[in-house]
Amino acid sequence: MSIDGGKRKGKERGPSLEELLRRAGGGGGGSGGGWGGMPKRADGRSYWPIIAIALVALWVGFTSIHRIDAAESGVVTQLGKYNRTMGPGIQWTLPAPFEQLEKVNTGESRTITIGAPGTKAENLILTRDRNVIDMAYNVRWQVSNPDKFLFQLDNPNDTVSEVAESAMRAAVANFDLTAAIGPGRGAIQADVKKRMQAILNSYRSGIIVQAIDIQESEAPSQVKEAFREVNAAKQQREGYLNEARKYARQVTERAIGETAEFDKIYEQYRQAPEVTKRRLYYETMEEILSRTDKTIVEPGNVTPYLPLPEVARRSKAGETSANEVKPQGAK
Repeated sequence: MSIDGGKRKGKERGPSLEELLRRAGGGGGGSGGGWGGMPKRADGRSYWPIIAIALVALWVGFTSIHRIDAAESGVVTQLGKYNRTMGPGIQWTLPAPFEQLEKVNTGESRTITIGAPGTKAENLILTRDRNVIDMAYNVRWQVSNPDKFLFQLDNPNDTVSEVAESAMRAAVANFDLTAAIGPGRGAIQADVKKRMQAILNSYRSGIIVQAIDIQESEAPSQVKEAFREVNAAKQQREGYLNEARKYARQVTERAIGETAEFDKIYEQYRQAPEVTKRRLYYETMEEILSRTDKTIVEPGNVTPYLPLPEVARRSKAGETSANEVKPQGAK
């Protein structure tokens, strides 16, 4: 019985590893074998060593040479563990994965906005007098320690935002509503900055808080109109108080002046009572009689003189003055 007719053919075996390497190196030879291979150099040696050296050089160049900008710092980890921090310039490290470098921008001032001013989103905070205000503010911060910033905080933005909200609530709780929305803003901002920095330092965050800027602080929208009316009433009350204080000051100053004048006259009276009384009498009569149109004529051998032009002038002046002070609509 023939082999082809009675038995299955055996499985064909593929090329061995030695054969594959020989073909890749250009040693396939023969008319039907090999893959053509890579061309050899003139001296008969292969190009593979040169290619391997070039690949290693590229690997070392791309993973070992780093350019760090002026506002950046480079944090180097060696086999996953923090090793050192590099400054700006061209820096060298061991090739990856032995050492890796991560750049951190330490010169940038970053801003987080909480409360979004001018929108319907409210950030309600309780004051010391148990009122509620809606606040919107910005937090400006900067990285001060890049290695702590990378390894101590999982999400720096969320951490800064949560710390800011906590510090703001604690600070506003020490102020009344009127102070929180007006004259107390500066004190609140300083208090929040101090509280935030203390908390972030306890986290070893590598973050420095630059400033807190309160954009808006007002009553919630539900009571805003009533709150404005209360503020308007307070401002009106303050205006009336200012007018009263001004009037009281004027009266006091006038009284002080009159007292000083009286003391001066009293001193003269004490030294010469009769002369002073007569002088005061004449001055008083002069002031009173100068306002009237009466002429007093004494009997005797004196030719009377009536200053009629002067009397007419005074009479006309009196009528003009009376017309000026006459109320509107009077006839």
